[in-house]
Amino acid sequence: MEARPQQEVTLLLHSWFRGDRSALDRLIPLVHDELHRLARRCMRREHEAHTLQTTALVNEAYIRLVDAGNVQWRDRNHFFAISSTIMRRILVDFARARQAGKRQALRLAAPVDVDAVNVPAMQPDADVVALDEALQSLASFDPRAAHVVELRYFGGLTVEQSAEVLGISPKTVKRDWTAARTWLLGELEGGGAG
Repeated sequence: MEARPQQEVTLLLHSWFRGDRSALDRLIPLVHDELHRLARRCMRREHEAHTLQTTALVNEAYIRLVDAGNVQWRDRNHFFAISSTIMRRILVDFARARQAGKRQALRLAAPVDVDAVNVPAMQPDADVVALDEALQSLASFDPRAAHVVELRYFGGLTVEQSAEVLGISPKTVKRDWTAARTWLLGELEGGGAG
């Protein structure tokens, strides 16, 4: 985006925070395409069997963003950082709901011969839930590193944009990003790096 639209987004965010509902109406067309790109990036990481569509993810994010109208938006990057966190939570909630539905269906089904069942190594929704649980665990002892992962992985923010949102140096973002990825890999592979 050019500097002018970035400044306009920031001004509209500030107006929206101050209670100007018309600012939200003017803001949506300016951020719509970027929110769709963000949602597509999040959805690319999902399994092929995932039934939530990009547009549904954006729509649900809009609803949650409007409900979060009391957020004191700093700027455009802060808005997209919060949006990426919201999208991540939507995907995790969706995955957990699907898993709960599957468990409920299994309880209602007729008894099954356990030896005849071919269980895949990882359920499609389990990856998102496992990553979320690992991120929550990381956040318990290194919240900044967990936030860096959210911004970079889910939000697609650059090192510089992440540094600006967090108010830290790009060098610190790179260090946190490297350490967090290493730790998360160990957790997700079952090694318990923490």
